[in-house]
Amino acid sequence: MNSPTEIPFLDLVSPHLELREELVSVFQSALETGRFVGGSMLENFERDFADFCGVRNCIGVASGTDALRFALMGSGVNPGDIVLTVPNTFIATAEAISQAGAHVEFIDVDSRTYSMDPAKLEEYLEARCSLESAAAGLVSKKSKRPVTAIVPVHLYGQTADMDPILELAAKYNLIVVEDACQAHGARYFSTKNGQWMTAGSMGRAAAFSFYPGKNLGACGEAGAVTTNDAEVARKVRMLRDHGQIRKYYHQIEGYNGRLDSIQAGILHVKLRFLPEWNEKRRALAVAYNELLAEAGDGLVLPFEPSWSEGVYHLFVVRVQDRDQLQQYLSDAHIGTGIHYPIPLHLQQAYSSFGFKEGDFPVTEGAAREVLSLPMYPQMSADQQSEVAEKVLEFLSAREMGEVSLHVRA
Repeated sequence: MNSPTEIPFLDLVSPHLELREELVSVFQSALETGRFVGGSMLENFERDFADFCGVRNCIGVASGTDALRFALMGSGVNPGDIVLTVPNTFIATAEAISQAGAHVEFIDVDSRTYSMDPAKLEEYLEARCSLESAAAGLVSKKSKRPVTAIVPVHLYGQTADMDPILELAAKYNLIVVEDACQAHGARYFSTKNGQWMTAGSMGRAAAFSFYPGKNLGACGEAGAVTTNDAEVARKVRMLRDHGQIRKYYHQIEGYNGRLDSIQAGILHVKLRFLPEWNEKRRALAVAYNELLAEAGDGLVLPFEPSWSEGVYHLFVVRVQDRDQLQQYLSDAHIGTGIHYPIPLHLQQAYSSFGFKEGDFPVTEGAAREVLSLPMYPQMSADQQSEVAEKVLEFLSAREMGEVSLHVRA
Protein backbone atom coordinates (compact mmCIF):
# COMPACT_ATOMS: atom_id res chain seq x y z
CA MET A 1 0.00 0.00 0.00
CA ASN A 2 1.17 3.54 -0.68
CA SER A 3 0.38 4.82 2.82
CA PRO A 4 3.04 4.37 5.55
CA THR A 5 0.27 3.49 8.00
CA GLU A 6 -0.69 -0.12 8.73
CA ILE A 7 -4.36 0.77 8.28
CA PRO A 8 -4.51 3.46 5.59
CA PHE A 9 -7.19 6.10 5.40
CA LEU A 10 -7.70 5.14 1.75
CA ASP A 11 -6.51 2.21 -0.36
CA LEU A 12 -5.93 3.18 -4.00
CA VAL A 13 -3.76 0.16 -4.81
CA SER A 14 -5.87 -2.94 -4.18
CA PRO A 15 -8.78 -2.19 -6.54
CA HIS A 16 -6.41 -1.38 -9.38
CA LEU A 17 -4.43 -4.57 -8.85
CA GLU A 18 -7.70 -6.53 -8.84
CA LEU A 19 -8.68 -4.96 -12.17
CA ARG A 20 -5.18 -4.81 -13.64
CA GLU A 21 -5.88 -6.79 -16.83
CA GLU A 22 -9.01 -4.85 -17.76
CA LEU A 23 -7.40 -1.49 -17.00
CA VAL A 24 -4.29 -2.32 -19.01
CA SER A 25 -6.50 -3.36 -21.93
CA VAL A 26 -7.97 0.15 -21.96
CA PHE A 27 -4.50 1.62 -22.52
CA GLN A 28 -3.68 -1.00 -25.13
CA SER A 29 -6.87 -0.18 -27.02
CA ALA A 30 -5.97 3.50 -27.05
CA LEU A 31 -2.49 2.69 -28.38
CA GLU A 32 -3.89 0.46 -31.11
CA THR A 33 -6.60 2.89 -32.27
CA GLY A 34 -4.89 6.22 -31.62
CA ARG A 35 -8.14 7.56 -30.09
CA PHE A 36 -6.84 9.49 -27.08
CA VAL A 37 -9.55 12.18 -27.16
CA GLY A 38 -13.21 11.40 -27.84
CA GLY A 39 -14.29 8.22 -29.55
CA SER A 40 -16.12 5.13 -28.38
CA MET A 41 -14.51 4.84 -24.93
CA LEU A 42 -15.80 8.26 -23.99
CA GLU A 43 -19.21 7.70 -25.58
CA ASN A 44 -19.68 4.32 -23.88
CA PHE A 45 -18.86 5.73 -20.46
CA GLU A 46 -21.11 8.75 -20.94
CA ARG A 47 -24.01 6.52 -21.98
CA ASP A 48 -23.65 4.08 -19.09
CA PHE A 49 -23.01 6.70 -16.40
CA ALA A 50 -26.13 8.57 -17.56
CA ASP A 51 -28.08 5.33 -17.16
CA PHE A 52 -26.53 4.77 -13.73
CA CYS A 53 -27.68 8.21 -12.58
CA GLY A 54 -31.10 7.94 -14.20
CA VAL A 55 -30.63 10.88 -16.56
CA ARG A 56 -30.68 11.40 -20.31
CA ASN A 57 -27.30 13.09 -20.71
CA CYS A 58 -23.79 12.73 -19.34
CA ILE A 59 -20.92 14.89 -20.59
CA GLY A 60 -17.42 13.84 -19.60
CA VAL A 61 -15.06 16.67 -18.66
CA ALA A 62 -11.54 17.08 -17.35
CA SER A 63 -12.29 17.47 -13.62
CA GLY A 64 -15.02 17.92 -11.05
CA THR A 65 -14.25 21.63 -10.92
CA ASP A 66 -14.76 21.90 -14.68
CA ALA A 67 -17.98 19.92 -14.28
CA LEU A 68 -19.48 22.34 -11.78
CA ARG A 69 -18.30 25.45 -13.63
CA PHE A 70 -19.67 24.20 -16.96
CA ALA A 71 -22.91 23.01 -15.33
CA LEU A 72 -23.50 26.49 -13.88
CA MET A 73 -22.68 28.28 -17.12
CA GLY A 74 -24.66 25.83 -19.22
CA SER A 75 -27.67 26.11 -16.91
CA GLY A 76 -27.91 29.88 -17.31
CA VAL A 77 -25.84 31.41 -14.51
CA ASN A 78 -24.40 34.69 -15.78
CA PRO A 79 -21.46 36.85 -14.68
CA GLY A 80 -22.50 39.05 -11.76
CA ASP A 81 -25.18 36.66 -10.50
CA ILE A 82 -25.27 35.43 -6.90
CA VAL A 83 -25.06 31.68 -6.40
CA LEU A 84 -25.84 30.16 -2.99
CA THR A 85 -23.86 27.24 -1.57
CA VAL A 86 -22.46 26.02 1.76
CA PRO A 87 -19.18 26.91 3.50
CA ASN A 88 -18.71 23.28 4.59
CA THR A 89 -17.27 21.89 1.37
CA PHE A 90 -14.06 21.71 -0.62
CA ILE A 91 -13.02 25.03 -2.15
CA ALA A 92 -13.68 23.74 -5.69
CA THR A 93 -17.41 24.31 -5.10
CA ALA A 94 -16.86 28.02 -4.57
CA GLU A 95 -14.09 28.24 -7.17
CA ALA A 96 -16.43 26.95 -9.86
CA ILE A 97 -18.98 29.63 -8.97
CA SER A 98 -16.40 32.41 -9.02
CA GLN A 99 -14.81 31.14 -12.22
CA ALA A 100 -18.22 31.20 -13.88
CA GLY A 101 -18.18 34.93 -13.12
CA ALA A 102 -20.76 34.69 -10.33
CA HIS A 103 -20.61 35.76 -6.69
CA VAL A 104 -20.65 33.26 -3.83
CA GLU A 105 -23.02 33.60 -0.88
CA PHE A 106 -23.06 30.98 1.86
CA ILE A 107 -25.89 29.18 3.64
CA ASP A 108 -25.07 27.35 6.88
CA VAL A 109 -25.54 23.60 7.14
CA ASP A 110 -27.78 21.30 9.12
CA SER A 111 -26.19 20.17 12.40
CA ARG A 112 -26.80 16.46 11.72
CA THR A 113 -26.28 16.04 7.98
CA TYR A 114 -23.69 18.84 7.48
CA SER A 115 -25.37 19.66 4.16
CA MET A 116 -27.38 22.76 3.26
CA ASP A 117 -30.06 23.58 5.83
CA PRO A 118 -33.30 24.26 3.92
CA ALA A 119 -34.62 26.40 6.80
CA LYS A 120 -31.57 28.66 6.63
CA LEU A 121 -31.90 28.81 2.84
CA GLU A 122 -35.50 29.94 3.21
CA GLU A 123 -34.47 32.52 5.80
CA TYR A 124 -31.85 33.94 3.42
CA LEU A 125 -34.26 34.13 0.49
CA GLU A 126 -37.02 35.78 2.52
CA ALA A 127 -35.01 38.12 4.75
CA ARG A 128 -32.04 39.10 2.60
CA CYS A 129 -33.59 39.20 -0.84
CA SER A 130 -36.46 40.99 -2.53
CA LEU A 131 -38.52 40.28 -5.61
CA GLU A 132 -38.03 43.46 -7.62
CA SER A 133 -40.34 42.31 -10.42
CA ALA A 134 -41.36 39.15 -12.20
CA ALA A 135 -38.88 39.99 -14.95
CA ALA A 136 -35.99 40.98 -12.69
CA GLY A 137 -36.45 38.04 -10.34
CA LEU A 138 -34.88 37.77 -6.91
CA VAL A 139 -32.33 40.42 -5.95
CA SER A 140 -30.00 40.73 -2.98
CA LYS A 141 -31.08 43.65 -0.79
CA LYS A 142 -27.46 44.38 0.09
CA SER A 143 -25.67 44.19 -3.27
CA LYS A 144 -28.65 44.53 -5.66
CA ARG A 145 -27.23 41.61 -7.62
CA PRO A 146 -29.61 38.98 -9.03
CA VAL A 147 -29.81 35.74 -7.06
CA THR A 148 -30.12 33.02 -9.67
CA ALA A 149 -28.88 29.64 -8.47
CA ILE A 150 -28.39 27.21 -5.58
CA VAL A 151 -25.62 24.62 -5.34
CA PRO A 152 -26.49 22.08 -2.64
CA VAL A 153 -23.55 19.80 -1.85
CA HIS A 154 -24.15 16.08 -1.39
CA LEU A 155 -21.54 15.62 1.32
CA TYR A 156 -19.61 12.55 2.50
CA GLY A 157 -21.73 10.33 0.23
CA GLN A 158 -25.10 11.48 1.61
CA THR A 159 -27.55 13.60 -0.38
CA ALA A 160 -28.77 16.99 0.73
CA ASP A 161 -32.48 17.30 1.58
CA MET A 162 -33.57 18.11 -1.94
CA ASP A 163 -37.38 18.38 -1.81
CA PRO A 164 -37.51 21.60 0.25
CA ILE A 165 -34.55 23.04 -1.65
CA LEU A 166 -36.21 22.37 -4.99
CA GLU A 167 -39.51 23.74 -3.68
CA LEU A 168 -37.83 27.01 -2.70
CA ALA A 169 -36.04 27.10 -6.06
CA ALA A 170 -39.35 26.71 -7.88
CA LYS A 171 -40.98 29.40 -5.74
CA TYR A 172 -38.27 31.95 -6.53
CA ASN A 173 -37.38 30.74 -10.05
CA LEU A 174 -33.85 29.67 -9.11
CA ILE A 175 -31.57 27.21 -10.88
CA VAL A 176 -30.43 24.17 -8.87
CA VAL A 177 -27.11 22.57 -9.76
CA GLU A 178 -26.15 19.60 -7.59
CA ASP A 179 -22.57 19.22 -6.40
CA ALA A 180 -22.57 15.42 -6.46
CA CYS A 181 -18.79 15.06 -6.45
CA GLN A 182 -18.88 12.84 -3.34
CA ALA A 183 -22.14 11.01 -4.02
CA HIS A 184 -21.79 8.54 -6.89
CA GLY A 185 -24.85 6.33 -6.54
CA ALA A 186 -26.31 7.95 -3.42
CA ARG A 187 -30.11 8.07 -3.42
CA TYR A 188 -32.74 10.46 -2.09
CA PHE A 189 -36.37 9.62 -1.43
CA SER A 190 -38.44 12.43 -2.90
CA THR A 191 -41.80 12.61 -1.16
CA LYS A 192 -42.96 14.98 -3.86
CA ASN A 193 -42.18 12.47 -6.61
CA GLY A 194 -42.97 9.41 -4.52
CA GLN A 195 -39.75 7.62 -5.44
CA TRP A 196 -36.06 7.20 -4.79
CA MET A 197 -33.92 9.43 -7.01
CA THR A 198 -30.20 9.14 -7.68
CA ALA A 199 -27.80 11.97 -6.91
CA GLY A 200 -27.24 13.91 -10.09
CA SER A 201 -30.78 13.52 -11.39
CA MET A 202 -32.71 16.14 -9.40
CA GLY A 203 -31.41 19.59 -10.35
CA ARG A 204 -31.20 21.24 -13.74
CA ALA A 205 -27.72 19.76 -13.87
CA ALA A 206 -25.18 18.12 -11.59
CA ALA A 207 -21.42 17.88 -11.30
CA PHE A 208 -19.38 14.76 -10.51
CA SER A 209 -15.69 14.40 -9.75
CA PHE A 210 -13.81 11.21 -10.54
CA TYR A 211 -10.67 12.18 -8.62
CA PRO A 212 -8.87 8.91 -7.72
CA GLY A 213 -10.14 8.77 -4.13
CA LYS A 214 -13.83 9.03 -5.05
CA ASN A 215 -16.20 6.05 -4.93
CA LEU A 216 -15.79 6.00 -8.71
CA GLY A 217 -12.28 7.27 -9.33
CA ALA A 218 -10.16 7.65 -12.44
CA CYS A 219 -6.41 7.10 -12.59
CA GLY A 220 -5.96 10.87 -12.71
CA GLU A 221 -8.29 13.84 -13.08
CA ALA A 222 -11.79 13.45 -14.51
CA GLY A 223 -15.35 14.72 -14.07
CA ALA A 224 -18.80 14.73 -15.64
CA VAL A 225 -21.96 16.80 -15.91
CA THR A 226 -25.33 15.02 -15.80
CA THR A 227 -28.59 16.59 -16.90
CA ASN A 228 -32.03 15.83 -18.33
CA ASP A 229 -32.00 19.15 -20.20
CA ALA A 230 -30.88 18.74 -23.81
CA GLU A 231 -30.00 22.44 -24.15
CA VAL A 232 -27.82 22.37 -21.03
CA ALA A 233 -26.07 19.30 -22.40
CA ARG A 234 -25.46 21.01 -25.74
CA LYS A 235 -23.94 24.07 -24.04
CA VAL A 236 -21.72 21.98 -21.78
CA ARG A 237 -20.42 20.01 -24.75
CA MET A 238 -19.45 23.31 -26.39
CA LEU A 239 -17.90 24.71 -23.21
CA ARG A 240 -15.65 21.67 -22.73
CA ASP A 241 -14.39 21.82 -26.32
CA HIS A 242 -13.41 25.42 -27.07
CA GLY A 243 -17.00 26.45 -27.78
CA GLN A 244 -17.35 24.32 -30.90
CA ILE A 245 -20.09 21.97 -32.00
CA ARG A 246 -17.86 20.67 -34.76
CA LYS A 247 -14.21 21.28 -35.42
CA TYR A 248 -13.25 24.90 -36.16
CA TYR A 249 -16.85 26.19 -35.87
CA HIS A 250 -16.91 28.10 -32.58
CA GLN A 251 -20.30 29.40 -31.44
CA ILE A 252 -18.90 30.69 -28.13
CA GLU A 253 -15.57 31.05 -26.41
CA GLY A 254 -15.10 27.83 -24.46
CA TYR A 255 -12.44 25.91 -22.56
CA ASN A 256 -10.17 22.93 -22.96
CA GLY A 257 -12.11 20.75 -20.54
CA ARG A 258 -12.39 17.43 -22.36
CA LEU A 259 -12.22 14.04 -20.63
CA ASP A 260 -9.35 11.92 -21.96
CA SER A 261 -10.43 8.71 -23.65
CA ILE A 262 -8.13 6.56 -21.50
CA GLN A 263 -9.64 7.96 -18.30
CA ALA A 264 -13.14 7.43 -19.72
CA GLY A 265 -12.25 3.83 -20.53
CA ILE A 266 -10.90 3.26 -17.03
CA LEU A 267 -14.06 4.74 -15.51
CA HIS A 268 -16.20 2.55 -17.78
CA VAL A 269 -14.46 -0.57 -16.47
CA LYS A 270 -14.84 0.52 -12.85
CA LEU A 271 -18.47 1.59 -13.24
CA ARG A 272 -19.52 -2.08 -13.44
CA PHE A 273 -18.15 -2.58 -9.93
CA LEU A 274 -19.47 0.62 -8.38
CA PRO A 275 -22.78 -0.81 -7.06
CA GLU A 276 -20.88 -3.63 -5.34
CA TRP A 277 -18.30 -1.23 -3.90
CA ASN A 278 -21.03 1.08 -2.63
CA GLU A 279 -22.79 -1.82 -0.91
CA LYS A 280 -19.53 -2.77 0.78
CA ARG A 281 -19.17 0.80 2.02
CA ARG A 282 -22.70 0.70 3.40
CA ALA A 283 -21.95 -2.59 5.16
CA LEU A 284 -18.79 -1.10 6.63
CA ALA A 285 -20.81 1.87 7.88
CA VAL A 286 -23.25 -0.49 9.62
CA ALA A 287 -20.33 -2.34 11.22
CA TYR A 288 -18.71 0.90 12.37
CA ASN A 289 -21.98 2.00 13.96
CA GLU A 290 -22.21 -1.30 15.85
CA LEU A 291 -18.56 -1.34 16.89
CA LEU A 292 -18.64 2.27 18.13
CA ALA A 293 -22.10 2.21 19.70
CA GLU A 294 -20.72 1.91 23.24
CA ALA A 295 -19.00 5.29 22.84
CA GLY A 296 -22.34 6.90 23.67
CA ASP A 297 -22.38 10.68 23.78
CA GLY A 298 -18.61 10.84 23.56
CA LEU A 299 -18.71 10.22 19.81
CA VAL A 300 -21.29 11.47 17.30
CA LEU A 301 -21.75 8.89 14.55
CA PRO A 302 -22.92 9.74 11.01
CA PHE A 303 -26.61 10.53 10.72
CA GLU A 304 -28.41 8.92 7.80
CA PRO A 305 -31.92 10.39 7.45
CA SER A 306 -34.85 8.25 6.36
CA TRP A 307 -34.81 10.06 3.02
CA SER A 308 -31.17 9.26 2.29
CA GLU A 309 -29.39 6.11 1.16
CA GLY A 310 -25.76 7.09 1.47
CA VAL A 311 -22.76 5.54 -0.23
CA TYR A 312 -20.27 6.55 2.49
CA HIS A 313 -17.57 8.19 0.47
CA LEU A 314 -16.39 9.16 3.94
CA PHE A 315 -17.27 7.88 7.40
CA VAL A 316 -17.20 11.05 9.46
CA VAL A 317 -17.50 11.08 13.24
CA ARG A 318 -17.59 14.08 15.54
CA VAL A 319 -15.65 14.24 18.77
CA GLN A 320 -14.20 16.75 21.21
CA ASP A 321 -10.40 16.77 21.29
CA ARG A 322 -10.48 15.77 17.64
CA ASP A 323 -6.83 16.61 17.02
CA GLN A 324 -5.75 14.48 19.98
CA LEU A 325 -7.79 11.54 18.71
CA GLN A 326 -6.27 11.93 15.27
CA GLN A 327 -2.78 11.89 16.77
CA TYR A 328 -3.67 8.91 18.94
CA LEU A 329 -4.78 6.96 15.88
CA SER A 330 -1.73 8.06 13.92
CA ASP A 331 0.50 6.73 16.73
CA ALA A 332 -1.36 3.44 16.31
CA HIS A 333 -0.57 3.50 12.55
CA ILE A 334 -4.16 4.28 11.56
CA GLY A 335 -4.75 6.89 8.87
CA THR A 336 -7.52 9.49 9.17
CA GLY A 337 -8.63 12.69 7.43
CA ILE A 338 -10.32 15.98 8.29
CA HIS A 339 -13.04 17.25 5.94
CA TYR A 340 -12.77 20.22 6.35
CA PRO A 341 -10.59 21.97 8.98
CA ILE A 342 -11.14 25.56 7.80
CA PRO A 343 -14.58 26.59 6.50
CA LEU A 344 -14.59 28.39 3.17
CA HIS A 345 -15.80 31.69 4.62
CA LEU A 346 -12.68 31.79 6.85
CA GLN A 347 -10.18 30.85 4.16
CA GLN A 348 -7.59 33.50 3.31
CA ALA A 349 -8.51 33.13 -0.36
CA TYR A 350 -11.97 34.55 0.49
CA SER A 351 -10.96 37.19 3.01
CA SER A 352 -12.30 39.85 0.63
CA PHE A 353 -15.81 38.45 1.15
CA GLY A 354 -15.85 40.08 4.58
CA PHE A 355 -17.02 37.09 6.60
CA LYS A 356 -15.86 36.57 10.18
CA GLU A 357 -15.80 33.82 12.75
CA GLY A 358 -19.28 33.24 14.10
CA ASP A 359 -21.08 33.94 10.82
CA PHE A 360 -21.80 30.25 10.17
CA PRO A 361 -21.69 28.60 13.60
CA VAL A 362 -22.82 25.11 12.63
CA THR A 363 -20.14 24.81 9.98
CA GLU A 364 -17.51 26.24 12.31
CA GLY A 365 -18.42 23.81 15.08
CA ALA A 366 -18.16 20.88 12.71
CA ALA A 367 -14.78 22.08 11.41
CA ARG A 368 -13.38 21.86 14.95
CA GLU A 369 -14.68 18.36 15.69
CA VAL A 370 -15.16 16.18 12.58
CA LEU A 371 -12.79 13.31 11.81
CA SER A 372 -12.96 10.90 8.87
CA LEU A 373 -12.10 7.29 9.74
CA PRO A 374 -10.69 4.78 7.23
CA MET A 375 -13.32 3.78 4.66
CA TYR A 376 -12.79 1.81 1.45
CA PRO A 377 -14.46 -1.31 -0.02
CA GLN A 378 -11.38 -3.51 0.47
CA MET A 379 -11.19 -2.79 4.21
CA SER A 380 -11.16 -5.99 6.27
CA ALA A 381 -13.22 -6.74 9.37
CA ASP A 382 -10.00 -7.03 11.40
CA GLN A 383 -8.83 -3.62 10.24
CA GLN A 384 -12.16 -2.08 11.10
CA SER A 385 -12.23 -3.70 14.53
CA GLU A 386 -8.75 -2.34 15.22
CA VAL A 387 -9.83 1.19 14.28
CA ALA A 388 -12.88 0.99 16.52
CA GLU A 389 -10.85 -0.46 19.39
CA LYS A 390 -8.38 2.41 19.28
CA VAL A 391 -11.15 5.04 19.08
CA LEU A 392 -12.85 3.54 22.14
CA GLU A 393 -9.51 3.24 23.89
CA PHE A 394 -8.90 6.95 23.39
CA LEU A 395 -12.37 7.89 24.62
CA SER A 396 -11.93 5.75 27.73
CA ALA A 397 -8.53 7.30 28.44
CA ARG A 398 -9.99 10.77 27.99
CA GLU A 399 -12.84 9.96 30.34
CA MET A 400 -10.30 8.99 33.00
CA GLY A 401 -8.20 12.06 32.32
CA GLU A 402 -5.47 10.05 30.64
CA VAL A 403 -5.61 11.29 27.06
CA SER A 404 -1.81 11.19 26.87
CA LEU A 405 -1.94 7.43 27.52
CA HIS A 406 0.64 5.67 25.35
CA VAL A 407 -0.74 3.49 22.60
CA ARG A 408 -0.41 -0.20 23.41
CA ALA A 409 2.21 -2.04 21.43
